[in-house]
Amino acid sequence: MSAAPRLEGLGVVLTRPRAAADALAEPLRSEGARVFIFPALAIEDLKLTAPLERLLADLARFDLAIFVSANAVEKALAMVRRIAPWPPRLPVAAIGEATAQALRGAGFTAVVSPAERHDSDALLALPQLERSRVEGKSIVVFRGEGGKERLKEALEARGAQVEYAECYRRVRPDSDAGPLMEAWARGEVHAVSVLSTQTLENFVSMIGPEKAAALGALTLVVPHEAIGAARDAGRFARFVVAGHGAQGLIEALAGLRVLT
Repeated sequence: MSAAPRLEGLGVVLTRPRAAADALAEPLRSEGARVFIFPALAIEDLKLTAPLERLLADLARFDLAIFVSANAVEKALAMVRRIAPWPPRLPVAAIGEATAQALRGAGFTAVVSPAERHDSDALLALPQLERSRVEGKSIVVFRGEGGKERLKEALEARGAQVEYAECYRRVRPDSDAGPLMEAWARGEVHAVSVLSTQTLENFVSMIGPEKAAALGALTLVVPHEAIGAARDAGRFARFVVAGHGAQGLIEALAGLRVLT
């Protein structure tokens, strides 16, 4: 007799952008989870401005290119292809395995990336980014509009010269909360998965104050500890840190105790 699926009866909300949530839903459903797709973040293209075009046309002057997300890989490389080929001697680095995989999928064979944690501090801890390796170097960081400053500040403190190439913006989508609210009222929601503090803030705002007050019965699933320390994370019963990709999320969810 085969064992029951590991996530049987567990209701999980996926808040990432629609395409990414759709891709993740099937592996979770195959393990018995009840999946609710409720995008709390959307990615929009930014216009290719003259300053950004000049920067992308002169990428060969940089010593390292850092990508902060898979979205940065997709959007930045699309912009670069419109201007000039990628400089063959410009190495790339990624924050997290998903971003590293996106770079490998785009044809980069050597990607500097942390193997365990998926945040700026994990990347900064790598030998390739220690002071002796980056001092006096020029680094371009591909990111979304208005991202965090931690990476730039740390690299500049180590003597590097850092410039941003902002190639997309993160916005709050107009998702229909009705189906999720109905399932929640039936007791079918047990966990919420978010990938960023902004997504978490958007989610709390989108569900409204009444439901936000009821988050104390749910578990928050995050990719690293920093999100679990965010103010809105304190509304949940607890948070758990999931590993990379679908399998990491499944393992984290499998450890939850669902009361039915």
